[in-house]
Amino acid sequence: MMNTKKWNAAIRYEFLLTITNAVVTQTDREALFSSLASEMKKYIEYDRLSIYILDQEAKAISYFAKADGVVPEGMGNPSGRPLDKASIAQLVIDTGNPVIIGDLDRYTRFSTVPDMRKAGLVSTMAFPLITRNRVLGTMHISFKRKPRDFADLSTVLNDLSKQVAIAVDNMLAHTQLRNLNENLEVQKRYLQAQAKLEHTKDVFVFTSEKMRRIMEQASMVAQSDASVMISGETGTGKDLLAHHIHDTSPFGDNLFVKVNCPALASGLFESELFGHEKGAFTGAYTRRIGRFEMANGGSVFLDEIGELPLSLQAKLLQVLQDGTFERVGGSKSLKAEFRVIAATNQDLQEAMNAGRFRRDLYYRLAAMTLHLPPLRERADDIAFLIKKFSTFEAANASQPAPIFSPSAIDVLCRYPWPGNVREFKSFVKKMFVLMPGKELTASEISMFLGECSATGCGELTALLDREKKIIEETLMVCRGVVGGSQGAAKKLGLPTSTLQYRLKKFKIDPKDPRHG
Repeated sequence: MMNTKKWNAAIRYEFLLTITNAVVTQTDREALFSSLASEMKKYIEYDRLSIYILDQEAKAISYFAKADGVVPEGMGNPSGRPLDKASIAQLVIDTGNPVIIGDLDRYTRFSTVPDMRKAGLVSTMAFPLITRNRVLGTMHISFKRKPRDFADLSTVLNDLSKQVAIAVDNMLAHTQLRNLNENLEVQKRYLQAQAKLEHTKDVFVFTSEKMRRIMEQASMVAQSDASVMISGETGTGKDLLAHHIHDTSPFGDNLFVKVNCPALASGLFESELFGHEKGAFTGAYTRRIGRFEMANGGSVFLDEIGELPLSLQAKLLQVLQDGTFERVGGSKSLKAEFRVIAATNQDLQEAMNAGRFRRDLYYRLAAMTLHLPPLRERADDIAFLIKKFSTFEAANASQPAPIFSPSAIDVLCRYPWPGNVREFKSFVKKMFVLMPGKELTASEISMFLGECSATGCGELTALLDREKKIIEETLMVCRGVVGGSQGAAKKLGLPTSTLQYRLKKFKIDPKDPRHG
């Protein structure tokens, strides 16, 4: 044991260095405190050592780790105590200065002194633990016999408290980060489970050769890290195919992060995809992790990429090329590795020719391409779809399934299904509600479809002709403008993407001079 009268410069340096080295490598509160206590005992004959952490909001203190040495009555509660019941610690915290008491009998005004005296303690020292102008808590060293050269020792321990404050601050930050990571891991697993639950309800159901070939291609694509472009009309299941590619790929154990491109506002594009730091802009009260950073090791699904404005296409391309980005308001360059899957219901070749979509971005996204056919082009899947969707609905409904007669199925196979599989599934659900347990005839199916008769689609043809004529007349009024506040889509009360689909289906060119 070192005699405290020998606290010369060399011994002080050795003492501080030894303890700093002992605590700096610890990653656990108890381990840090145990190392501190063990090394201090080699130099100082103390009888109690404790570190308290301040809860500023609760106005209370609690142990950083289990105290070493005697435990005075009233100080053994591991959950701590209110600050006003810890008068010495309160004085240290309020003033930011040490409290050095050589004779406790002379300071009975402190509420904790009677309990300390009952435990046999005669002297005590308390030091503030301060980092970045913030009081973290206090460090206390008490004795049953006042050490020789008490004043010298208090100076040395005051220097030590500064090193302990740094170690405690680092430990608290490490603990907070570890807890945050654990919480994020829990949230991640939850999100993955939820994502799987959401899309496993809707799975690809098919028997047609056309769909079988597409799924074979998708399985081969999944095993690479190449970006994938999925095209197809609304309701064909592009998001389901994207999920399938992700789940069966090497990225499948990590997150599948969906980005709804039409919903990305220009002002929030970087914040949404790259994240932002706290205080980066008005309303940025906390740091936010962006979609790309969240998808690290997984997949990013850029849904309806054709709807992304040209200005944002350029920003997206830059990140995909460089593989790095910065959070809004940050200066640190971040890197995330992920598989990109994009989807569109537009003709991007036409969009590129019209200057609405960047060719360089297209070739970056479309290393591999898959096209999902509309339901009308795989009508031989419809009977199987009815069986599968009916089985699913029956498991979730308290009513018997309707029965689709062969003639009813024939009508369903000849119906064009403009909403594709999404519309078809909705129709089957409607039959469960309106016709439970009943056999559906061709005429009844035609009535519910409202557009196609049991003997053919003459009425549907007339309806489609009228629809085409209305679109052409509206384009003439709008001088060929499709989107925007003065466009044909606005006047028809349709989303721009829906009108573009109709233009393609009816082979209408909005730039035709007749519409100008």
